[in-house]
Amino acid sequence: MTFNPNADISGGKTRKRGRTAGIAAGGVGLGAVAVLLLSQLLGVDLTGFVGGGATGQTQEIGTGETLENCRTGADANANIECRMKGAAASLETYWADEMPALGGQYSSPQFMLFTGQTETQCGTASSASGPFYCPPDQTVYVDTTFYDELRTRFGASGGPLAEMYVVAHEWGHHIQNIGGIMDAHPGKQSGAGSDSVRIELQADCFAGAWAGAASTTKDENGVAFLQPITQAQVADALNAAAAVGDDHIQEASSGHVEPDTWTHGSSEQRQRWFGRGFTDGAEACDTFGVGAGSL
Repeated sequence: MTFNPNADISGGKTRKRGRTAGIAAGGVGLGAVAVLLLSQLLGVDLTGFVGGGATGQTQEIGTGETLENCRTGADANANIECRMKGAAASLETYWADEMPALGGQYSSPQFMLFTGQTETQCGTASSASGPFYCPPDQTVYVDTTFYDELRTRFGASGGPLAEMYVVAHEWGHHIQNIGGIMDAHPGKQSGAGSDSVRIELQADCFAGAWAGAASTTKDENGVAFLQPITQAQVADALNAAAAVGDDHIQEASSGHVEPDTWTHGSSEQRQRWFGRGFTDGAEACDTFGVGAGSL
């Protein structure tokens, strides 16, 4: 997925926060309990992949640079951080138009890029956590080194649209949060037909809806942010969705699949709901209105 070189991405509300030196001395690292909590908000279940955390004093560096050097689509094509800012600009424009059409009122999330570890209102996050959305502070957090993990550990093919699919999925969680969907479905139980799975599949569908409209979503000058999506790029996004399916991760980490423990959906489900949004738009993303057999 390629940005139009002269597209204006300067409005993408993205910040970058510096590296932290570790986690609080005497505290609990980002182990199984913390990862499980974060995994309920993530697009992936990372509990089988997380290693030991760092120790030492936490040292947050700054509140976040605004990536002023990222101004055009050409910048986004050349640099991963600028690509994240470009994705934010496109998503912001898309949802500002789309959410009122769905009967809601849009407000922007914060979008924070970080390196190593960072503090959030959902706890300490690290690159091992993967990208996630924290409802209390309404912020999407991404350590871009996760995209290397997506390829090397999860077996995804990668590519710009796959990277932006991850951001769009987390943005979808923000839409659920401000739209009251998370409040209406607060259950955190597991299982193939659970609310947890429905939340995640809907976020996949919202990501697909954005992707389907991305090449017609325009900046303030009437320039489309992104060029038309190719079939190869769609395949990359679908491959990323499959790579973070519960069944794929369970098979890779333990050698067997347990649908009763699913919190995010199978590879097939994640691909299918992304595809539904891509083809039919956000109004087709009611994962709560179908039976478990139709998820």
